[in-house]
This record gives sequence, C-alpha cells and structure tokens, in this order.
Amino acid sequence: MALRDILVVPDPILKKVSARVDAVDDDLRALMDDMLETMYAAPGIGLAAVQIGVPKRVIVMDISGPEDENAPRFFVNPEILWASEETAPYEEGCLSVPEIYDEVERPSRVKLRYLNYAGETIEEEAEGLYAVCIQHEMDHLEGVLFIDHLSRLKREQAVKKVRKQAKAA
Repeated sequence: MALRDILVVPDPILKKVSARVDAVDDDLRALMDDMLETMYAAPGIGLAAVQIGVPKRVIVMDISGPEDENAPRFFVNPEILWASEETAPYEEGCLSVPEIYDEVERPSRVKLRYLNYAGETIEEEAEGLYAVCIQHEMDHLEGVLFIDHLSRLKREQAVKKVRKQAKAA
C-alpha cells in the first residue's frame, strides 16, 4: 500500500468524467488499498479514484466514528437506482477542497448498485451520512465537486481560499 497525493481545486483532472472499470482484479484492489490508506491519512471518510488522478469509477469510504473500529467500504462502478424525493441538508467538506465546508441539499435516501472488493454485485439502500457520502463521492465520478452545488459566488470564494492556502504552504 502507498499514500497517494490528493488533487485539489482547481486541478482540471477533478472535472473529468471517470471511466467504468471492466473487472475487479488484483491491480484494482491494490489501487483501492492505496486509496483507503490515503483517505485515512488525510483524514477523510470518502475518496474517489479521480481525486488521486485516476479517473476510474472507484470509491472507498469509511463512515465509522473515531471511537469505532474501521469499517472500510469499496464501490466499483456504483450507480444510483433510486433516490427519495425527500431531501436533507448536510454540511459537507472535501479532501480536494481543503478546509471549506458548506451545506448541500441531497436526497435523504438512495438505492445503489455496485461491485465490492471481491467483485460481487451488491444492491442496498443508504440513508443518513451513508447516503450523503456516497452521493458526494459519486459526484466526483461525474467531474462534480460539492462546491458545484453552491452559488457561483460561494464556489469562487472557496477556490480562491484554497489557492491562497496553497501559496501560504
């Protein structure tokens, strides 16, 4: 396993639409292991492959609490089959938009299908933080960042702040 660099706005790779994966094989599992290590080190609760410069439809997540045992999840070619009409606001942040947080309104429940670490097809419903996180990460696969859900002014301010932080570092 290896730590990877996380891309930050305004890197153009973050706007790329990620390609479907043909098969879950050892190379893909090695990528997912690297992603998980990178996400934990950041620290974060979700990471899409495109955030480390690999535009493939792959996500890792772990929404367990700090006192809980790690519970990593792996999503290959995830798709939302159904989303509730009911929405809920949630304050989101992103490893590719460091130290920026804002409220985003998303469907409160979704049903999704994906391949897991073993390559098995899984269908399940998600709600609460799980639903928010999977939708946030799936947006990355389409080249969408959470700040794209904000007003133009808030989005521009966020990018400006991230650029300023990068210069100061």
